[in-house]
Amino acid sequence: MKKIISILLIIAALTLLAACEPIDVNPQPTDTEKEAVDTDELFSDPVTVKIDVRDFGTMTLELYPKVAPITVENFLAYVDSGFYDGLTFHRIRKGFMIQGGDPDGNGTGSGNLPAIKGEFAANGVDNYLSHTYGVISMARTSSSMNSATSQFFICNADASASLDGNYAAFGILVDGAEVLDAISNVEVEVNMFGEKAKPVTPVVIDKIYRAE
Repeated sequence: MKKIISILLIIAALTLLAACEPIDVNPQPTDTEKEAVDTDELFSDPVTVKIDVRDFGTMTLELYPKVAPITVENFLAYVDSGFYDGLTFHRIRKGFMIQGGDPDGNGTGSGNLPAIKGEFAANGVDNYLSHTYGVISMARTSSSMNSATSQFFICNADASASLDGNYAAFGILVDGAEVLDAISNVEVEVNMFGEKAKPVTPVVIDKIYRAE
């Protein structure tokens, strides 16, 4: 019995010693914490643009130059030149995205500026904007990560699982969700690629411009 009591006393003493060990009031950051990014800073100083869509209304988007500087600069160059005015959203898939900015209007065309570097993880560039509802991103060919020119798309659903890390997201819808939803619900037919995504009635972009 005495032996059992002695063992219990020893265990209690060790427990007290452990509880009294000093707490590290200045812990060192983990590798993950060292790599943490100030997302508030990344999403600061946005550029606001508006997309007027004929018969549908206006969508307002914030673009983030600190997230994808090359992509935003490229998109704004097209915007400022009036390139997008009169083009269409030629590819519409409910539950995925609406795509526009093709001068040929069928998904095969490209802009009049050089193709840009793809700012996404698969191409060696960190991009902290996920492809959730309302996010605008650049379209590109499947054969080249650095092939984006003028074509862009706006997600009408969460497409992060299939697109994050492979496409350059660069902004998000901040007003006009009802416009995006209405466009996403237009009647579509099969396009030249065999995909049911071509609007039966053209969805025309009257103008894309910087907000005052």
